[in-house]
Amino acid sequence: MISAGTQFIGCLIMMFVTEWRMALAAVAVTLAGFLIMALVKLRSQKYFRARQENLSTLNGYIEEMYSGHDVVRLSRANDQVKQTFGGMNAVLYDAEWRSQFLSGIMQPLMTIIGNLGYVVVCVLGSALAMSGEITFGVIVAFILYVRLFTSPLSTLAQGMTQMQTAAAAGDHIFDFLHEEEMSDERGKSAVLTDVKGEVEFEHVRFSYPNNPDKIIIKDFSAHIRPGQKVAIVGPTGAGKTTMVNLLMRFFEINSGSIKIDGVPTSEMSRESVHDLFSMVLQDTWLFEGTVRENLVYNKTGVTDRQLEEACRACGIYHFIETLPRGFDTVLNDSIAISAGQKQLLTIARAMIQGNPMLILDEATSSVDTRTELITQKAMDRLMEHRTSFVIAHRLSTIKNADLILVLKDGDIIEQGTHEQLLARGGFYADLYNSQFEKAS
Repeated sequence: MISAGTQFIGCLIMMFVTEWRMALAAVAVTLAGFLIMALVKLRSQKYFRARQENLSTLNGYIEEMYSGHDVVRLSRANDQVKQTFGGMNAVLYDAEWRSQFLSGIMQPLMTIIGNLGYVVVCVLGSALAMSGEITFGVIVAFILYVRLFTSPLSTLAQGMTQMQTAAAAGDHIFDFLHEEEMSDERGKSAVLTDVKGEVEFEHVRFSYPNNPDKIIIKDFSAHIRPGQKVAIVGPTGAGKTTMVNLLMRFFEINSGSIKIDGVPTSEMSRESVHDLFSMVLQDTWLFEGTVRENLVYNKTGVTDRQLEEACRACGIYHFIETLPRGFDTVLNDSIAISAGQKQLLTIARAMIQGNPMLILDEATSSVDTRTELITQKAMDRLMEHRTSFVIAHRLSTIKNADLILVLKDGDIIEQGTHEQLLARGGFYADLYNSQFEKAS
């Protein structure tokens, strides 16, 4: 487009130098072409944008339905899914053909305008030559000028089409690039070496950045002594997982402070905070690789003996022994592995990481009752001499917690041991008794 623009300007100057009246006539025809092209561009841009948005929506729908195809088939929703896909595809098709049609006529349109420029130059030039104002050579020169003058317009028209496509596709990229950057932490040098595991929440207040008016954590304060097992319970949406995310500095608090061994986490880099914790989440994550690679993920110097001890403690060692190549078996679609076994592997991974503090977010949610007992014993050994935070909906799994924090609507409404909270007959007792009645 730069070279085409340079050629366009150069020809324009030479035409005015040679014969200004013929130059004005050629420019007038060209301006008419630019006007038409601008009108087509304005009309086609919305279709380019609609095409990109509809394509993104359709791809998201396909991915969603593919990942949940078992549910779709069991629910006999095949026809409904196909119908929805057909409607979305029809909208995409409409935007696609309209954008391609309008962009496709731009280049032929510029060719027509270029040929019209030849006609204008020849007619006006002939009239001027017959009156003796110019020579025949000027007409020949202008015919060449018009060709060199209009050919860049075709290049510019094609470039504009490509730029329209790029601009429509770039909207999502620029939305991402315009997101607020994370704060620079190069000046944060606080590092904990001999970690005891004392954690203190002081009047923590938090709301998500995309919805600052909705306060999730209103005024959270708690003091956890080193080595304590802390259970965080409460109804869905009470803020249990949010508290853990704040502790790990996945989000920044609005006000208050979170201290580990007396040092505010805001004075430590995120990497330093993450190095203090091992996490076992409700959603298990295993990648395609060997069992060994999944267990020692990003940790060096792990011996086979340590692997075996951790796997025996979690009750997963027998399953690994039955695999074709033991710890060197590659986990992929050909290996049948249940959700409970995946959960046990992630617990074993946390054992091997050996960080001074531990977070368990519904770590036994995918295991059966018998496996849960094995896992519970393994987690008890894992949590020895470690400050541990356990998020649990099944209250039977946290009876032996040193401290239970009961959250409701972003505030601690009760705290104490299992026996103390039951004796009070408050919100925790109601939760526990309701689960006991359901179990019965």
